[in-house]
Amino acid sequence: MAFKILLADDHPIVREGVRRLFADSRELRVVGEARDSHEALRLARKLRPDVALIDLSMPGLDGIELTRELLIEQPELKVIVLTMHANEEYAVRALQAGARGFIGKGIAGEELTAAVLKIAGGGTYLPPALLENLPRRLAASGKGVGAGSLADLSDRELQVLKLLAEGRTGREIGETLHLSVKTVDTYRARLLAKLGLKTTADLIRFALRSKLIDDAW
Repeated sequence: MAFKILLADDHPIVREGVRRLFADSRELRVVGEARDSHEALRLARKLRPDVALIDLSMPGLDGIELTRELLIEQPELKVIVLTMHANEEYAVRALQAGARGFIGKGIAGEELTAAVLKIAGGGTYLPPALLENLPRRLAASGKGVGAGSLADLSDRELQVLKLLAEGRTGREIGETLHLSVKTVDTYRARLLAKLGLKTTADLIRFALRSKLIDDAW
């Protein structure tokens, strides 16, 4: 019997590529596709998949928040976070939220299939590049690593920082995260204070150095 897979990604071309890849597998079957986090939650309740393969950055809840919500309702579900940003900080937070895997979108098709099968069977998967430093980083995450660090930021502050770095306006960030513009401005001020920076341009440079977004963006 094939494992049931739920795909959640706001890019149709990504969903199509993964669906075609798994179509060649007897052990994996895509049973649902969601364009945003709210649709993913609805389909998960309806379809009861074995594995949810979710994008880190989607409209509504991001992949980390969505992981938490999915696992509250279905603790047995295996969640894999798929991302363009194979960043150590994101990986730590995804694992702390309960994800079984954190996979970059640049992964080869055969490796993705093998990783999903491993996780569906009860295992875990992380890119080799993250494995070397992750034990140290996980240990440090509960203690903090000093001022000016991504580890000092809450999940919501990290979301706002990423969206600011992508060039989103306060209004756009508010619409994405369901916050008022005033609340977004409060988060911006907190970020500047926590990171010891002075301007939004400084925040963007910090996000680029921390590889929260790609320079090409």
